[in-house]
Amino acid sequence: MTKKKILDYFTIGNAPGGNQDWLPEWDMNMGGCAAVTACDTCIYLARSGDKFRSLYPFNPENLSRQDFINFASVMKPFLRPRYHGVDLLETYICGFYDYLQKIHNSALIFEGVSGNVDYENFAEAVINQIDRNLPVPFLLLNHQDKILDDFEWHWFNLAGYEELDDDLNVLTVTYGEYQWFSFKKIYDTKYERKGGLIRIFER
Repeated sequence: MTKKKILDYFTIGNAPGGNQDWLPEWDMNMGGCAAVTACDTCIYLARSGDKFRSLYPFNPENLSRQDFINFASVMKPFLRPRYHGVDLLETYICGFYDYLQKIHNSALIFEGVSGNVDYENFAEAVINQIDRNLPVPFLLLNHQDKILDDFEWHWFNLAGYEELDDDLNVLTVTYGEYQWFSFKKIYDTKYERKGGLIRIFER
């Protein structure tokens, strides 16, 4: 019997999560995916309980496009766009920790899982986190499959999975859209250098 789980992800208007295309600053519009993913994660957690309420500076129960744009500007100094992008898990983690320090919230611990680990452990990290009702910030670098062109050198969240007999399908959230992909396909980039994912734990 297959197992399937989808997070109760938030929407802004009709869009799941925020959208990088909304951002008016050219650098964030082109390269703000790390900040957008962190914003999504903060909003998702802020809606889950008082412990995380301070992660989002606006009303998590009354989300708006303008508030998301403003929040992305708040997050920008911590996960700013740069020439090579936020292309290391450590850079993302340090930036997120800096934001948490700024707002005086120490409720989270982050751990990077490299895309170079074996597939079974990589997939288990996704399943475990979603089973704990947490989104999975994910970094994909280069990939040879053209179906993933829009996801190259890009941060996005995983918000669900479905176990199949010989694969794992994962639900991505980015650019205000859901899409399902084979996780084996995402994992098998055909490149030596890979991205990875962020595991999130509560203190």
